[in-house]
Amino acid sequence: MSVKIRLQRHGKKGKPFYWVVAADARSKRDGKYLEKIGTYNPNTNPATIELDLNSAVQWLHNGAQPTDTARAILSYKGALLKHHLDGGIRKGALTQEQADSKLATWLEAKAGKVDAKKEGLTKAQADAKAKAFKAEQAVNAKRLADAAKAEADLIAAEAATAELETEATEDEAPTTEENNEETEA
Repeated sequence: MSVKIRLQRHGKKGKPFYWVVAADARSKRDGKYLEKIGTYNPNTNPATIELDLNSAVQWLHNGAQPTDTARAILSYKGALLKHHLDGGIRKGALTQEQADSKLATWLEAKAGKVDAKKEGLTKAQADAKAKAFKAEQAVNAKRLADAAKAEADLIAAEAATAELETEATEDEAPTTEENNEETEA
């Protein structure tokens, strides 16, 4: 029986969520599996991967072949490195302490890279929010200025019409006085 380490799809349409499983190569993609090794959620940024490192390495020691995507996940989490270092221990090239220290330093470096990416993403999100806020403030200030200008124009227009009306009434008033004088004479 040939064993594969592969992904088993779960989740709803458009929102995949995968289990990393060790399964018989003849079984269906979402069918029967031998052991669940971990989970993979590509919907988050960066992708969330939970993996039982010892179980994955044990399956690799037993001859399980990972698919391309599963190989990338195992490499990302350090399972392939641990499998490689265990081979060096079996051959006598390394001691267990040396292999453990190499794996620990690699895992710390990898965790640092992931944390840096997360910080970069949160900083980028904060910068985008600040930029959007400044743009919104500029738009609001322009709207207020336009509204104040329109109100000033309206007041000026009302003042001009009031002035024209007073001139018109002043022009009509002497005409009536002239008429009164003519009627008296």
